[in-house]
Amino acid sequence: MRTIGRMTATHYDAIVIGSGISGGWAAKELCDRGLKTLVLERGRDVQHIKDYPTMSLRRWDMDLRGDNPRSWSEANPLISRAAGYDATTKQFFVEDADHPYVQEKPFLWVRGYQVGGKSLIWGRACARWSPMDFEAPKRLGYGIPWPIGYDDVAPWYSHVEKFIGVCGTHEGIATLPDGDYLPAYDLNTVEQHLRRVLKDKFGRHYVSGRWAHITDAQEIHRQQGRATCQNRNLCMRGCPFGGYFSSNASTLPWAQKTGNLTVRPFSVVHSILYDDATKQASGVKVIDANTHEELVFKARVIFVNASALNSTLILLNSTSQRFPNGLGNDHGVLGKYVGFHNYRAGMGAEIEGFEDSYYEVYKPAENIIPNFRNVGKQDADFLGGYVIFSGASRRLIDDNDAHDETIGAKYKQAISKPGKWTAYMYMQGETLPDAANHVRLSPDKKDQWGIPQLVISVGYDDNAERMVQDFLREGRRMFNAAGFTNISTNDNHWPPGLDIHEMGGARMGSDPKTSMLNAHNQMHLCRNVFVTDGACMTSTGSQSPSILYMALTARAANHAADQLKKHGRIV
Repeated sequence: MRTIGRMTATHYDAIVIGSGISGGWAAKELCDRGLKTLVLERGRDVQHIKDYPTMSLRRWDMDLRGDNPRSWSEANPLISRAAGYDATTKQFFVEDADHPYVQEKPFLWVRGYQVGGKSLIWGRACARWSPMDFEAPKRLGYGIPWPIGYDDVAPWYSHVEKFIGVCGTHEGIATLPDGDYLPAYDLNTVEQHLRRVLKDKFGRHYVSGRWAHITDAQEIHRQQGRATCQNRNLCMRGCPFGGYFSSNASTLPWAQKTGNLTVRPFSVVHSILYDDATKQASGVKVIDANTHEELVFKARVIFVNASALNSTLILLNSTSQRFPNGLGNDHGVLGKYVGFHNYRAGMGAEIEGFEDSYYEVYKPAENIIPNFRNVGKQDADFLGGYVIFSGASRRLIDDNDAHDETIGAKYKQAISKPGKWTAYMYMQGETLPDAANHVRLSPDKKDQWGIPQLVISVGYDDNAERMVQDFLREGRRMFNAAGFTNISTNDNHWPPGLDIHEMGGARMGSDPKTSMLNAHNQMHLCRNVFVTDGACMTSTGSQSPSILYMALTARAANHAADQLKKHGRIV
């Protein structure tokens, strides 16, 4: 059931704030367990297939071949820099002027406000964290220890992988655990060459990425109405086949079939309400995005899944006599230790030969070189590690046939003979927890709904700079060893934010004085509030985090359901 406007029901078993990757999972699990669940989404409604207006358009069917007019880009300089953003996908991104925030340090905050959130436009990388990722902060002495380990999350990884459909290979790599995978995308001939060279000369791995694409639809996917990925590479427009995972194609429709789900779009969450008598949260205060009417919805359990920085904003704005500095924030931890992924550096190169080989499809998944730094012990001049994403392809036109035409007989003749093979690498690096990297509420600037704007003060440190230099050296070494030439490297120096992997702000931990959440993602000081999106992260690791959010959410939602079944309340 979807509802827009005033609702007659104001009491639910559970409220989920946010409908993206983790919010959709919270809704699915809670509804599966029989809880009447309200999902609050600040943006518009987007329904699977129906609301994907560009899903099948060819670029030549669109003005400017799918590019945005210069006037649009000039009016949206921030969001225009986001990966995958153009006229074919802009409907799933916010416009800059509509959602202001304060950049105390440069930070390019990428947001998608609609039912499904950024699950419609995510990169879809789904590698598991390894035991070493959870252990690294304690072992290497940065941040605080995680209150959980790999074994706590492993069964929930499997639970999520089977349901959403993740493709990948089984490699037995300690830093890249195997999972419950569908068949992987094959490596092409140059990628296979890189795999052999990295193994033989460096003892490193080069593997097909673990990606949220259904390469061989199973019964559980057919029950969701989803089908095998068609390799169209139009993913961020919305996939009519449901070939990649999104809340819209998967978890929300599944939850809706239970009869326990209500979704309310256009619901800007103002704050979570605290009850002094019960010492728990009683509900959520909402501002209707269109009418600006204030509404209150009550529930026994609340899941906060608005994305890391928005979830932190909501908690900071949830003040009461008991918590004047934000919900559960007795020790000033809320809003601090915000992390992100370091994507700054990349490189490309050419290689001669292999001209008798091509590939069947331009696959929507990349390849991964798992982290090889500081594994087990520190072996670099920085803490943490990084993974490398990589791929190889052939140029469309042979260099000898290059010309200015892009249409007509000469062009058709030219593209009948593809050009040289090229390859690329780019880093995804861990950043270290630092109290100085923080967000807070502006004392004087508010958004159009009267909610304080978020002040973001997050930046790189010397550790991140040293990591960038290590990748640039190591990447060049690997390309050289594989016989590549014309290697071009780049440190783009872009500010944080474009990685779209904000983490922290309400981190997990064992000590309420240094963390906000316990081992089940419950707030230490308000036990019926769970935070299971990126805000909960104790450290950033180097692997993409989205599937960890999903696994943590499923784990926490079932813990909450167990508590309600056993005690009638969260304890």
